[in-house]
Amino acid sequence: MAQLQRITISPQQIRDNQVVLEKEQLHYLTRVLRLSDGDKFIVMDGVGKWWLTSLQSEYGEILEALEVQTELKVSISLLLALPKGNGFDDVVRICTELGVDTIVPIISERTLLNPSSQKLERWRRIAAEAAEQSERAFVPTIYEPVSFTQGLNLFEAEQKYICEGRGDNPHLLKCWRQVGEGQLKIVIAIGPEGGWSQEELENAVNAGFKMVSLGRRILRAVTAPFVVLSILAAEMENNS
Repeated sequence: MAQLQRITISPQQIRDNQVVLEKEQLHYLTRVLRLSDGDKFIVMDGVGKWWLTSLQSEYGEILEALEVQTELKVSISLLLALPKGNGFDDVVRICTELGVDTIVPIISERTLLNPSSQKLERWRRIAAEAAEQSERAFVPTIYEPVSFTQGLNLFEAEQKYICEGRGDNPHLLKCWRQVGEGQLKIVIAIGPEGGWSQEELENAVNAGFKMVSLGRRILRAVTAPFVVLSILAAEMENNS
């Protein structure tokens, strides 16, 4: 099925074994991809289900459900301090490809970006497109930006880490290998340019986060999320 185009729909678009295609989706399939009636494509609802579908005029006829096994066995939620510029676009795209479950944009003490509602819509669209491209079963959830304090208390998880580039902190991989077996959810906070403030680090530790390192080098704010996910994805899939 890899050669077939994938599009993300909402579950509400499925009615009586048909997919009610939105105007933009129909234009993409018929004008951009030049599909004709009877041509096949894949629809995904973003919450775990795929269907092989045949184009029929303005609708898609569902032919069969498809089994997809591309997700990581552990749910990874990232609390990401917003970087300056448009770097968050790439963060959302690549983290989706690497298997993230949830991304929470964080307004930290050193955050310079104040995103608009249009930014949030763009990030969610990027996540959907990246999930289609990388054959994910799920489209990551992108939260509205919240304060650092709010972000610390969003999720219940036994394993919560905050990345800190300086200091004698244990490596994330070492920590994960000690406790990773049997875990279902992990939350990781990654700071902005200039890092977390001392107060933020103390608040995170008080909220149950453990400070970890990603190596001996200081990583850019937009690089660290890729390193985190690459480490965890490689570890999980190598041991599965």
